[in-house]
Amino acid sequence: MKKLNVFLCALLIAAAAVSCGDNNETSIEESSSSSMSEISADESSEKNTVAPESVGFEGMTPIYGDSVADGEYSINVDSSSSMFKIVECKLKVSGGKMTADMVMSGTGYEKLFIGTSDEAENAAESDFIAYTENSEGQNVFTLPVEALDSVIDCAAFSKRKELWYDRQLVFRADSLSGDALSDSGAVTAADLGLADGDYTADVELSGGSGKAKIDSPAKITVNGDTVTAEIRWGSNNYDYMIVEGEKYLPVSMDEISVFEIPINGFDHKINISADTTAMSTPHEIEYSLYFDSSTITPANAE
Repeated sequence: MKKLNVFLCALLIAAAAVSCGDNNETSIEESSSSSMSEISADESSEKNTVAPESVGFEGMTPIYGDSVADGEYSINVDSSSSMFKIVECKLKVSGGKMTADMVMSGTGYEKLFIGTSDEAENAAESDFIAYTENSEGQNVFTLPVEALDSVIDCAAFSKRKELWYDRQLVFRADSLSGDALSDSGAVTAADLGLADGDYTADVELSGGSGKAKIDSPAKITVNGDTVTAEIRWGSNNYDYMIVEGEKYLPVSMDEISVFEIPINGFDHKINISADTTAMSTPHEIEYSLYFDSSTITPANAE
């Protein structure tokens, strides 16, 4: 009889444990469901929680398609939202018209609209820009580009939230390579009638974080069809530069980094890259140089 009582007690304890377990699992599920609801509520208020970033730069002047040589170029795009990240962009120029193929970092956006989210709400379906998939399964949007170095309003439609979000884009002319802007006001030494010799000219550096500095005026040397410039950085943290695909090493790194690089003209932006060792790991940063022809002076002038 005692054995029977012990057995019945064991059964009762086991049943109670199972019952408690079921209740605990239910509580966990309810808690998880509640947390997911809170997350969804937070995500649905993105417009109020994700602050837009400023795009462009001070003194930005629009550059239209008729000032860009026909061709295809890799170009950097500033985005006002970290949630709208463009990992690669190809600018296509033909007859003064420009389009851009933007490869996105994710697949969360179903369509785009050139304009604001309010305008998109009332637009026709034919005005929307659908994505295509490239060979790597990435979403690609092809947009018309009215001008480089100009803020473009763009609305993006979220697949999951079914809402339009305002974005702003700037297609950066200073990231174009080669002679894309060679027809946009560039002046050569021959145009200026410069004889062989040494000169100085004011030079402006733009790009990067805006903290890098170079000496101005810079020394300019004309030798036949070749024009070189001496670039003196504000520190000795730069270990190489890239100009038109060619890598140049410094001629001095004693106190500051000094380079001698070729330049293809004055009065237009010359795209360069410079590798800095100031960070924890070396970083190649894109800049542009602008040499002002109105400031050219013979180097030996008093």
